[in-house]
Amino acid sequence: MSTSANRFFPCPICSDRLDVRKSKKGKPYVVCNRCGVQMFVRNDTGIRDLERLTAATDTMNAWTRLTDLQKRFQKKCPKCGENFWITEESISTSWFDGRFTGYRCPDKACDGLVEVEK
Repeated sequence: MSTSANRFFPCPICSDRLDVRKSKKGKPYVVCNRCGVQMFVRNDTGIRDLERLTAATDTMNAWTRLTDLQKRFQKKCPKCGENFWITEESISTSWFDGRFTGYRCPDKACDGLVEVEK
């Protein structure tokens, strides 16, 4: 098993930069020692897509996209400090007029609300 030259992919759990390695059969895979994720790409379509995503590692496209997604869809509760990804269940609306007010913290013990940015 060897490491591909200059090919990296973000861990889908913790976002660490992972070396894309090749198996004995020449198929790409990544292993994250931090969180224990192993990802194996087995079919030709997936291998081509992974190669396309990792071809421009010098521009860090995958990390740029991940950072953009994180900025847009991950919020931090102002009350308990917990980071969470927004979901339909976290949407909060006004009982008065139904307008969108923000995102509720998913922690059941917390009543924090990330308000809409103005």
